[in-house]
Amino acid sequence: MYNADIYDGPTVGQMMRHFAALLEVMAVEPEQRIDEVKLLSEEEERRQLVAWNSTEASYPAEKTIHQLFEEQVKRTPNNTAVVFGETRLTYRELDERANQLAHHLRGQGVAPDTLVALCLNKSAEMIVALLAVLKVGGAYLPLDPAYPEERLSFMFEDSGASHLITTQSLKHSIPVEVASLTLLDAERESLSAQPTTPPGQNTAPHDLAYVIYTSGSTGKPKGVLIEHRNVVRLMINDRLQFSFTAGDVWTMFHSYCFDFSVWEMYGALLYGGKLVVVPEAVMRDPSLFLDLLAEHQVTVLNQTPSAFDNLVKQTLDRRPGLALRYVIFGGEALHPVQLREWKRAYPAARLINMYGITETTVHVTFKEITDREIEENVSNVGRPIPTTTTYIMDSRLRLLPVGVPGEVCVGGGGVSRGYLGRDELTRQKFVPNPYKAEERLYRSGDLAKLLPSGEMTYLGRIDDQVQIRGFRVELGEIRSQLLKHPLVAEAEVIARKLQTEALELVAYVVPTAEVSVTGLRSHLAQTLPYYMVPAAFVLLKALPLTSNGKVDRRALPAPDEARPELEQQYVAPRTAVEEVVAGIWGEVLKVEQAGVHDNFFELGGHSLLATQVISRVRQALRVELPLRSFFEGPTIARLSESIEQAKGNGAELHSPAIIPVSRQARRVKVSSEGVLAAPEISTKEV
Repeated sequence: MYNADIYDGPTVGQMMRHFAALLEVMAVEPEQRIDEVKLLSEEEERRQLVAWNSTEASYPAEKTIHQLFEEQVKRTPNNTAVVFGETRLTYRELDERANQLAHHLRGQGVAPDTLVALCLNKSAEMIVALLAVLKVGGAYLPLDPAYPEERLSFMFEDSGASHLITTQSLKHSIPVEVASLTLLDAERESLSAQPTTPPGQNTAPHDLAYVIYTSGSTGKPKGVLIEHRNVVRLMINDRLQFSFTAGDVWTMFHSYCFDFSVWEMYGALLYGGKLVVVPEAVMRDPSLFLDLLAEHQVTVLNQTPSAFDNLVKQTLDRRPGLALRYVIFGGEALHPVQLREWKRAYPAARLINMYGITETTVHVTFKEITDREIEENVSNVGRPIPTTTTYIMDSRLRLLPVGVPGEVCVGGGGVSRGYLGRDELTRQKFVPNPYKAEERLYRSGDLAKLLPSGEMTYLGRIDDQVQIRGFRVELGEIRSQLLKHPLVAEAEVIARKLQTEALELVAYVVPTAEVSVTGLRSHLAQTLPYYMVPAAFVLLKALPLTSNGKVDRRALPAPDEARPELEQQYVAPRTAVEEVVAGIWGEVLKVEQAGVHDNFFELGGHSLLATQVISRVRQALRVELPLRSFFEGPTIARLSESIEQAKGNGAELHSPAIIPVSRQARRVKVSSEGVLAAPEISTKEV
């Protein structure tokens, strides 16, 4: 007998066969350990190894990324390749500009496998620079100017890069000695004098294409080494599952430090499509991003589920005319039920769920989300894409039966070289495939189980790693940085659901003396990207422990149960700037009233919402503020002081005098520099 609400007949039949196999071995070899008994039959093993992993596919294995791009240039020279604000480049123009920069880099000594760091804001020039590095045979290392200086310096020095491409305004973001520096804006005239012809092919498919750093459990990020062949086989075999054409319009929504951007950029440029680079200010504001999707009639959209959830709310409220053919999800677990209303509103758009990992080149599996998946509401990530294999294994790399949770291990053409300068870690994570002698497997640390169909359901992480709004975060790295604070004795960091259904980071701290939550946030913001700064902090006298002396994570209190600091006396805005900032907080946090001393994070804010506040401050007040200033002073009063100080230092973007205005959202336009052009502020009451 079995509970039919939990188990189905085939699953129970499988369990009975495996139990019978176990009893048979115990009867014949009673001394054998139970965990050494092979439960899978030959037919079950064949199904997993062959039927569900027959993913062989041909692709131009002898070609490189930029060769494919140059071939596309010849096919569609006059098509628009890149759009950023008012800047537009055709394929011919993009190719020629990239060639000119490539010739310059060759003169600087860049050769195959030479690592070239890029520290650039989103722009058309960023795309030019990425292609130029590839054309000259180098590999690019993307550095986000928004990262703290300490993190940027570490990544640059750890990589061993000797070349840096940046701009005048960003050259001090990395305060280290650079052997070769190229300033795109300052050297524009000399670069334009370089030849527009290709610099010549000296790159092989196994040469390095790029290095992307991911969060590291030891407290330091680690660089993942991706070769040309890894990307080529991914992008060319798209055609087996998608129907991308030269008529498609893509967005480059994500930071080029996030490997989803690799898929976005080359998905457009290797098929002749148009790539719309999304300015940071637009990326942070779902309303503005929806305007962009409608204006450019975007057809291929790539999103993390968290980002799309914010977009859905705007879309269902406004119902604009969209041209979307595909919405492709990745970066974190998808809850399909959240797509029900959107799918009803836009039934023509295909919804695709793709599980992927940086170490195995962006995407690993493919699953189209239909009404059935929405009703079942499980994170079904499907089967492996062409040239990729996936297995659910135990800790000893043995195949597990259908329905049994285990580690996702990935093989095939997407598996990267490993980690830059981390030989021991590379050996631990990139291991020989016990079922295919010539292949390596990447041990992902992700937990999943097989369905009877051969598809996978994603369950979460085995280790200390989580996905926060699509960013891969090692909790140990945050904990390590907290413990560097002079007043922190012990610390623990977990991911849990707070006010929304999305996971948020929560830090638990045992201080040696009185310490402020604001001070802890500011401390972390000096070394960690904004998405790694916890949304909530809980101060404890001691961390709860299990009977064996380990931290009992289940016993850690929910933030709302241990935050008396939420009881803040309301103080109304006192100045015109505070009035505007309070209005922005109300819109972003969905609160009726925010006092000037209320803490943004204690009112339910988190890092993603903080970026929206900074964007709207720029829109309304024409002042550019670094995100770090928000963490250092997360109140209306402190933020308003920073605004006034920035205005005094000349950071104002030439706006009219600030006066009280309505808190209604206003439509804005993005210039070619990515600056939000706000409408004039009326002096009349609204």
